[in-house]
Amino acid sequence: MSSNFLEIEDVTFTASKKNKVNNVSFGIKKEGEIVCLLGPSGIGKTTILRTIAGLQNLQSGKIILKGNIISSPDYNLEPEKRNIALCFQDNSLFPHYNVIDNINIGAQRNKNSKFNYTDSDLIDILHLRGLQEKYPHEISAGEAQRVSLARSLMSKPDLLLLDEPFSNIDQSLKDELQKKIKEILKKLNITTIVVTHDSYEAFYFADKCGIILEQSLKQFDTPYNIYHYPNSTKIVKFLNRGTLIKAEVTGKNTLRNAELGTIKGNFIKKQSVGSSVQLLIQPEDLEHDDKSDLKLKVVDRKFRGTNFIYTLKTKNNQFIPIFVHSHHEHQHKIKEEFGIKTPIYVDHLVCF
Repeated sequence: MSSNFLEIEDVTFTASKKNKVNNVSFGIKKEGEIVCLLGPSGIGKTTILRTIAGLQNLQSGKIILKGNIISSPDYNLEPEKRNIALCFQDNSLFPHYNVIDNINIGAQRNKNSKFNYTDSDLIDILHLRGLQEKYPHEISAGEAQRVSLARSLMSKPDLLLLDEPFSNIDQSLKDELQKKIKEILKKLNITTIVVTHDSYEAFYFADKCGIILEQSLKQFDTPYNIYHYPNSTKIVKFLNRGTLIKAEVTGKNTLRNAELGTIKGNFIKKQSVGSSVQLLIQPEDLEHDDKSDLKLKVVDRKFRGTNFIYTLKTKNNQFIPIFVHSHHEHQHKIKEEFGIKTPIYVDHLVCF
């Protein structure tokens, strides 16, 4: 039997023929860890949460929580006996209860828990003050989502499942709530699985991330490793944080691209000299240099507050992103030439 807090063993999560995720295996080692499942909408992420919560049966594999099997093809522990809280993306509040009563249903569910927050604390944290006596039909979708989150937290579950928890919340409030909710989860040691299509959200919350594409779990690792060491071109394209350029391996830690010239660094995987590869270039890999002889044309510019991300175009129609601090004295315009520092050095060379 697994010693992990939660173990998903070779499970196929199925809602329909089109909506399923095949042969999924991953574990949560310690209580209090946060895992984010990241993938496009409609890929089957919610089906995974519903099955872990016991709302859908398994056809293959096992789900083990705290050393006990809670789901298998021939056994399905009742949802109410799992001490798992599922916070849905859509409004799942009881329509005949007001906000405060909906929240306190969670507290009634697990009266013996050592939860250190009162309903009043969560009302303030989640900006619900003044809504306590209102009913679900009288509040917005974002407010209903926050009420559902408060109810789930009040139940102090062994495992908390959050389905796109901030999807209906304005960006200005979202940043604040993400910080506060993460603090609560870590302070109370609540093991959590968050489903999202937002990579920024996933990378902020998660101790580990799972990338789900094409009905399978493609990679399960730390956010840092998934970003810097993606294991396939499909993940590179999904995250959209870089570009793949053609290059030839010319030495132990050296490549050459027809337009960028020699590129040095450290290969993540051993490459054969003379082989042709696709090299991942991310915005922070290249350095800007106004005095460089290597110049490309600017075709796009995105302002991110602390930085700009310029998109440069080569003569062979290759588009390359590059990060520049927003305090850089020269802001380049579209169609201007943009210098890249040479020789190019990329610390970790990820090739496919």
